[in-house]
Amino acid sequence: MTTNVKKKTIEYLKLFVKWLIIIAVIGIIGGFVGSFFHKCLELVTYMREGNSKLILFLPIAGLMITAIYHPFKSKGKLNTNRILEAAETDGNVPLILSPIIFVSTLITHLFGGSAGREGAALQLGGCIGYNLGKLFKLNKSELHTIVMVGMSSFFSAMFGTPLAAAIFALEVVRAKNIHRKSIIPCLLSSAIAYMIARLVGTEGVRFTVETAKITPDILLKAAILAAFCALVSIVFCLAIKWSSVSLKKLFTNDYIRSFAGGVIILLLAYLLKTTDYNGAGMSVIERAMRGEATSMAFVMKIIFTAITIAAGFKGGEIVPTLFIGSTFGCVFGPLIGLDAAFASSLGFIAVFCGVVKCPLASVALAVEVFGGEGILIYTLVCAVSFVLSGKFCIYEHIKLAHMPVNTAK
Repeated sequence: MTTNVKKKTIEYLKLFVKWLIIIAVIGIIGGFVGSFFHKCLELVTYMREGNSKLILFLPIAGLMITAIYHPFKSKGKLNTNRILEAAETDGNVPLILSPIIFVSTLITHLFGGSAGREGAALQLGGCIGYNLGKLFKLNKSELHTIVMVGMSSFFSAMFGTPLAAAIFALEVVRAKNIHRKSIIPCLLSSAIAYMIARLVGTEGVRFTVETAKITPDILLKAAILAAFCALVSIVFCLAIKWSSVSLKKLFTNDYIRSFAGGVIILLLAYLLKTTDYNGAGMSVIERAMRGEATSMAFVMKIIFTAITIAAGFKGGEIVPTLFIGSTFGCVFGPLIGLDAAFASSLGFIAVFCGVVKCPLASVALAVEVFGGEGILIYTLVCAVSFVLSGKFCIYEHIKLAHMPVNTAK
C-alpha cells in the first residue's frame, strides 16, 4: 500500500468517525428532547381537555407568543421556512429559535389554538442540527446535510415514523435534487432518535385499519377520492395564505392581530359548542379511523387552523392536515362505496401528500402508520393527489419549478 493510499484511507476513516459521532449526537438529542417535547404536549393537552375554561385565555396566549417573538424580529423570519431555506442555501439559523418555538407551541396547545407539532419538530431539529454543525466547524455543504439530519431525528422521535421522517427531510428540502450523501445520515439519525423515543415510552402514530382487497373497482374509487383530496389540499393551502394576508391587512399591529385571532377562535368554539377543532385533534383522527366523523369537520378544521396560524400562534400545519384528510375521507368515502375507516386512512395520506408535496415520504408514512398491506392503493392516492394538487404547498420555498410540469412547446 503506497503512502498516498494510506493517507487517503486514514482521511476517510477520520471523516467516517467524525460523521458517525455527529449523527449519533444529533440522534440522541433528537430522541430525548423530541420525546420530552412530545410528553409536554400531551400534558398541556390533558390540562386543556380537563379544564374547558382555559380556552378563555386564548387571546391572552396570543399576546404572550407575540411578546416572546417580538425582541427577535431583527433576526428575520423565525419559522419552518427559515429551516428549509437553511438546508438549501447559505442562510443561518439563530439558536434562539429552539427555546421560543418550544415554549410558544406549548402555549398554543395549552389554550386551544388549532395547530400541530411538526413545525416545532422541524424547527427544533433543524436549529439544533445547524448550530451543532457550526460547533463542529462543518463547511456550507455539510451544514445543509446536518440541518436535514436534525429535522429527521426530531420528526422521527415525535411521530414514531423513522423512515417517513428521513425521507420527508430529504424530499421537502431537495424537492428537485436529493443528494445521495445526505440519505444515510438522515436515516441513521432518524433510527437512533426513534429507538430512544421508544425506550423512554413515547408512542408513535399507529392505526389499525382493515385494508380493502385490491380490485379495479377499489382502485378507481381510491383514485376518485384522491382527486377530491387534492382539491381539499388546495383549499387548505389557499386558506392559510388568504388568512395570513387578510389578518395582516385588518390588523397591522402584531399584538392586536394575535389577540383578535384568539378572540375569533374562542367565539367559533363557543358558537359550535365543541372543542374538537382546538389543539391538534388527534382524538378526532382516532374517531375517523373508526369510521366516525361529522360532515363539516374537515371544513371547520381548515378555518380554525388557517386563523390560528395567520394570527401568529405556533405549532405547524401537518397534524391539522391529517385531521382534515382523515375526516374528509371518512365522510366522502362512503358516498362512492368505500368503507369509512379505510377511506379515512386514504384521505389521511392523500391530503398530506397534496399539502407538503412529498410523495415518497407520504407512501413511507402510510406503510409505517397503517402497515404495508395496502401499499399499492396508498401509492396510487399519493400519485393522484400529488399531480392534481399542482403547485400549491404550505411551504413557501417549494416553487412551481419543483413540480412535474411539462415546459415543452
